[in-house]
Amino acid sequence: MRIKILVRLKGQILEPQGKVIEQSLNSLGFTEFSNIRQGKLIELDLPDNISKEEKAQKIDSACKKLLVNDIIEEYEVLG
Repeated sequence: MRIKILVRLKGQILEPQGKVIEQSLNSLGFTEFSNIRQGKLIELDLPDNISKEEKAQKIDSACKKLLVNDIIEEYEVLG
């Protein structure tokens, strides 16, 4: 099973990359865009023969131990 994990900075954390993107888009005439935030998408495979609960536990554990800095980042497992 293909798993996708969206990782982004927590809402209260300053997002300089998003600000640069916003300024660049504005300078190109895309003035409708605002409050841009940039994140990362992690994709990985898990075997189909493990239970939903075990998959959820493994994903959560991997995120907390390595994939996400939970002090400044949050994550969401996508469909």
